[in-house]
Amino acid sequence: MDVTGLTEIVLTLLGLVAVGWLLKRFGVLSAEDSRPIHAVIVYAGLPALVFRSVHGAELSTELALVAAVAWVVFALSALLAWGATRALRLPPRVAGGFIIAAALGNTGYIGYPVAQALLGDAGLVRAIFYDVFGTVGALLFVGLVIAQHYGRIGESGSEAGGAPALEPVASRVSRHAGRVNPLREALTFPAVIALGVAVLTRPLPVPEVVSSGIDALAMLVVPLIMLSVGLTLEVRRMAHRPIALGMLAVIRLLVAPLVAIVVGSLLLDDPAALRLVVLEAGMPAMMLSIVVGARFGLDREFLTSAVVLTTVASVATIPLMQLIVG
Repeated sequence: MDVTGLTEIVLTLLGLVAVGWLLKRFGVLSAEDSRPIHAVIVYAGLPALVFRSVHGAELSTELALVAAVAWVVFALSALLAWGATRALRLPPRVAGGFIIAAALGNTGYIGYPVAQALLGDAGLVRAIFYDVFGTVGALLFVGLVIAQHYGRIGESGSEAGGAPALEPVASRVSRHAGRVNPLREALTFPAVIALGVAVLTRPLPVPEVVSSGIDALAMLVVPLIMLSVGLTLEVRRMAHRPIALGMLAVIRLLVAPLVAIVVGSLLLDDPAALRLVVLEAGMPAMMLSIVVGARFGLDREFLTSAVVLTTVASVATIPLMQLIVG
């Protein structure tokens, strides 16, 4: 795909985000209205999309390598982010948020629709494995530990005001993070359940009446995700700690996909798979990081600024990274 076609796809998705933001700006909807939207996405739309994509797809060891790339990108990004926090002498509550936001991308909410639009159904399947077995796993098994460590060094407890309205699984993490069971959280996440069901039932045909319903639910995902992102964005918060935010954006949007290019070139033979891991590695900061940070007493204002800045900047960096990968 040429740069014009890629830019059109990204701008179309960003336009849907703008629609959500304008609906909030003019009082038609509010950030609180994102709660039922997220519930529909997490418990109906995403499982349907995952099931439909994986059930009829050809599965291979390449998908495990895609997830492996995700873990390497996460590890190196987190290490570089840790070094940046030391160089900038950031306070613990900011440093913890910096590492999480720099190392974990929005590979599900934004990654899925972008991957499908750019690379088709095969790209979506790879994106699902990158997200579920890479990003989500890294968050639950490592990200929570990082947040707890820096939150304990800084101020204890959540910040006033509570967490913003994100997916229901995020609420479970934020309420019970002190005694969270990462394996249980992963296995009970609706998209993971749908993935398991899709793999186990691949030899079985799906009745047309069922597949039609699944397709209808799956078609809701992209517009609802983009609208919900618009409802939760607060553009005014991007002025908080500009130097730290700039370095975070460089790691998240430029360094991480460059790492994916190097690692993916070594592990993956299919150019389309390489393009996908670079795409997912360059996603903006994960929105769920705001919820996790709020639970452990990290600087939520900084995390929100990081999500907003990287989401806006990704409209330029995503096409750039795709051009670099060739």
